[in-house]
Amino acid sequence: MGEILVVSGTGTEVGKTVVTAAVAACALRAGRTVAVLKPAQTGVAEGEAGDVAEVGRLVGGAVTGRELGRYPEPLAPATAAARAGLPPVSAARELAAGHDLVLVEGAGGLLVRLDEQASTLADVAGLLDAPVLLAVAAGLGTLNTTALTAEALASRGLACRGLVVGSWPSEPGLAERCNLDDLPVVAGAPLLGVVPGGAGGFQASRFTASAPAWLAPELGGTWGRRPGG
Repeated sequence: MGEILVVSGTGTEVGKTVVTAAVAACALRAGRTVAVLKPAQTGVAEGEAGDVAEVGRLVGGAVTGRELGRYPEPLAPATAAARAGLPPVSAARELAAGHDLVLVEGAGGLLVRLDEQASTLADVAGLLDAPVLLAVAAGLGTLNTTALTAEALASRGLACRGLVVGSWPSEPGLAERCNLDDLPVVAGAPLLGVVPGGAGGFQASRFTASAPAWLAPELGGTWGRRPGG
């Protein structure tokens, strides 16, 4: 049975998919087999590329990808599922057989409902007995949302593997620089990487070559304490 890691975020548009891809790229470079599981993909119509496909593009198609549910409207998964008349989404763990690493990427934040039974990604992590890696924003407001998410994890007895800043600006301000020190304090979990803004637009060869410099050794990279360090 392979390792399972849940990738969540402090909200939408914080870089979950690019963080997932970076972790996958580092694992692949280490010779591990990787699967990416998306319990719920919203806002993407049939035939359009979703987050799993985007991870595959960034790492050169070397991962096994699976979506458990796709809903075309850009709503919370449970709401989108109800409007689309599709069955509720539930997590699966069969990809862990035959893969060294399974990355389960959530939709939105940790407590977004995935189905009509009000299951959340936190419930998925609990059922899988898997740690959670949090993609977080860089700037103002991130300390509060990160602290709240970490508190939600702790209250459910879930392990936070660490934090990764999902989009680091090319010209960070004082808030961003200070947040690098403050994020692990408010979360009670280590900062394990910083992904530069715009990395999601890289071609696969550049992305896979660059990813180790963005993530700490705990995630298979070489990142130090500071962006580029």
